[in-house]
Amino acid sequence: MNVNFTAKPINFKLGEYMSKGFELLKKDFGNIFVAFLCCFVMAIIPFCGMLGAGNFYLYLRKLNKGQQASPGEIFNFDRFMPYFILQLIVIGGIIALYIPLGIVMITAGALAGDEPAAWVSVIMIPYVIFMYAAIFYFVLKGFYIPALISFKNVTDIKTAWNASKIMTKDNLLSIFLFSLVVGILSQIGVIACGIGLLATLPFMYVANYFAYEDAITQIEHDEISEIGIQEKY
Repeated sequence: MNVNFTAKPINFKLGEYMSKGFELLKKDFGNIFVAFLCCFVMAIIPFCGMLGAGNFYLYLRKLNKGQQASPGEIFNFDRFMPYFILQLIVIGGIIALYIPLGIVMITAGALAGDEPAAWVSVIMIPYVIFMYAAIFYFVLKGFYIPALISFKNVTDIKTAWNASKIMTKDNLLSIFLFSLVVGILSQIGVIACGIGLLATLPFMYVANYFAYEDAITQIEHDEISEIGIQEKY
């Protein structure tokens, strides 16, 4: 597959993404809410959760650019395969991380019977820390994969992963803080006995959209500049 962009470290603008997310959500909450419900339905369908989110980002892109957009576009299956493969990789990775824990627990149960073995905690605590550190690392380094699949039509997951690693260079802390703050704000609806989640959860997607859109814009700006220089000389 030919990739029509050159990955580079992105200038991550944490505050700007959240601010623009609030503005767009406030400006067109009704349409975004309906599209979010469609995204929620997609998440119920096996192996379609990531695809629904990716289509939601495309919908938000059209909405933000003033183009005609329909919530029904969330049910577009054109990019099913790359998201399906991505989900298989994620599931396989999680299973691989939990296999050692299962082996330790089974071994401890066989050796100690009903009594807990002291050596289990000595092994499990460092491994659990390692496991969560590994999960955070891969999630943060792969932050831009949905943007590359949905906005740049990158269908090869390895290509998307390698590009995302470059784009997130020196930005892991900013992306982590962004995800943490956006996650907390999107969960504020819990205060309203869970019903409010339907109103606040879409913010997470809208803020992520602006982070993705800005990253793609920075890459495409470099492409245009490079073409201009080549034509000049």
